[in-house]
Amino acid sequence: MSRDTHSGLRCPHCQTALTLVPAAGNPAVPALSPVVRDETPPPVHEVLAVYANRTKDTATALRGAARVRDSFNRARMAAAQRRAAQKAAQQRPARSA
Repeated sequence: MSRDTHSGLRCPHCQTALTLVPAAGNPAVPALSPVVRDETPPPVHEVLAVYANRTKDTATALRGAARVRDSFNRARMAAAQRRAAQKAAQQRPARSA
């Protein structure tokens, strides 16, 4: 065996002889093109609807989204009121005994 076909390198796990592969710039080896996907994946709710044997119901989805938005807005307003009450309580002067 020549040095070109047998490099003397071995796999550290299985001790198999490793061979050297020419660089991609070598005209004898065709360059590999990267895999490019032009499409975007479908929305998760559509994929899950297929697995649940359901069809996507737009009206129900819109109602559910509106309920979630309302819930988030109520929670955000309650948190703002809590912060305002805490800030007001910290700014009040303490009573002297």
